[in-house]
Amino acid sequence: MDRSEGFGERLLGVLLDRAHEMPPQLIAPLIAEEVTGIGGREVSILLQDYAQELLVPLPGRRLIVGEPEPIGDSPAGTAFLRAATVEVPGAGGVRMYLPLLDGSDEVGVMALTLDAIDDDDRRLLRRLAGLVADMLVTKHAYTDRFFQARRREPMSVAAEMQWSLLPPLTMSVPQVAVAGILEPAYSAAGDSFDYALNDDILHVAVFDAMGHNLEAATMASVAVGTYRHTRRAGVDLSEKYAFMDQAIAEQFGPDHFVTAQLMQLDVTTGRLRWVNAGHPPPLLIRNRQVVRPLPSPPALPVGFGGERPQVTEQMLLRGDQVLCYTDGVIEERDAQGEPFGEERLIDCVNRIAATEEHGVRAQVRRLSHALKEERGGRTSDDATLFLIEWRGGAADHLAVLA
Repeated sequence: MDRSEGFGERLLGVLLDRAHEMPPQLIAPLIAEEVTGIGGREVSILLQDYAQELLVPLPGRRLIVGEPEPIGDSPAGTAFLRAATVEVPGAGGVRMYLPLLDGSDEVGVMALTLDAIDDDDRRLLRRLAGLVADMLVTKHAYTDRFFQARRREPMSVAAEMQWSLLPPLTMSVPQVAVAGILEPAYSAAGDSFDYALNDDILHVAVFDAMGHNLEAATMASVAVGTYRHTRRAGVDLSEKYAFMDQAIAEQFGPDHFVTAQLMQLDVTTGRLRWVNAGHPPPLLIRNRQVVRPLPSPPALPVGFGGERPQVTEQMLLRGDQVLCYTDGVIEERDAQGEPFGEERLIDCVNRIAATEEHGVRAQVRRLSHALKEERGGRTSDDATLFLIEWRGGAADHLAVLA
């Protein structure tokens, strides 16, 4: 067996060999040098801003730092939303936009120019972009530079706490995909969400702590921390509720509470189980239309000392989606002082679902921005959306080397 190092392995191997001790500020010049090695130039690293409206350039030596590019209307945005390479021919060569994928979550886009391109270049650049994404995710824990680049306006302390709690905004595997969005991005306080895929069970939780200040963010932090603790301990949904209820009551007293939606989805069978503690009921979307809300026996918000709630079940069909949302989405008032309401939410969901073809990330982003426009740009309360899409099937083939 020939184990000699080929061109592609040498190129990617330099990044791997040096990445372990590489200071964050040297990632950019190393990437630019690697791209030069395959005849590329004019390298930009574009990161998604917190409001999910723009792709903003990461400053760095040997990187091209231009104007932010709109996610909804630019080649870079198309590459980002579709998670696919976009090529734009021009007089000076071919401008390449490659999605930076950390697993299935998208960090941003890498842009570069080549005089010409063939399939070998495409394969190598796709793998290079994947390695660059992994390096950015790893190194962001050691520096504030990536966080700072993504900010387009000042962020509140409460929002800073909430963003530090969130998991990746998107996850996609063959059996299931999820995506979430949090508004207002720079001043959120009490809303949060969390998820984990443990073997064949997807665990999901959406939270809304009372209030709009630092205390709300602190309550949400306790709720998320307690949820993760109980999830990792393997307890049942009703027990998760009981643990969270006790934690909030002990830390904040009887006048404070957190509403919560706790879910478990078996990704092999489509069996969905959930507990609703004060949230609006989630919406079941089938064939790109809202079929109905998913009601469940009401339970008190955690912190009020309620009895252990009843767990509700629903069997999903392949392709079904479940949309969870917090009350800030439907209770915001329009210019006439009327609440936005569930009916208008359903109308927006149907309109977006019928036209969106680029996956759950793009669908949730478009829905959140459309809802904000329908409300006249107002978001006086946190407004969170979390979408689950069950696809069924298996993923074992991914562990088999072709």
